[in-house]
Amino acid sequence: MTHRDGSVETIQQEMTAFARRARATAARMHPELSLVSYTLLAHLDDQQGCRATDLAAHYYLDKSTVSRQIAALERLGFVERRIDPDDHRVQVLHPTAEGAQVLANVTASRRKAFHERLADWREEDLDRFASYLVRYNAAQERLG
Repeated sequence: MTHRDGSVETIQQEMTAFARRARATAARMHPELSLVSYTLLAHLDDQQGCRATDLAAHYYLDKSTVSRQIAALERLGFVERRIDPDDHRVQVLHPTAEGAQVLANVTASRRKAFHERLADWREEDLDRFASYLVRYNAAQERLG
């Protein structure tokens, strides 16, 4: 194995561990709000509503996966459907007031956890890590 291969393997392992911890942390912060549900709810909040098909396309998820997640969010009272004023055939998903509050609480908890984990990092290291993550995600967007 080359040095580069070893580095890529370590990155893959660490990203997998990160994802596993993120799912576990999401479950602890709000047991009914999975990481996928949190992500979808945050997107609805950021976009001030959107269609389920737009969520599926944005996150490269199957429509049935999005449908199940949205149904769960609706049962919890975190998401509601509204008729699109421009096209009455279309339903737009929006966070409810309760959904927006839960999202704000979970987001604040997540932000606090990140600050705690990174508290002893130097500014330069934080900047470098942030720029690497941006670069990594940009490559993912570019490559599909």
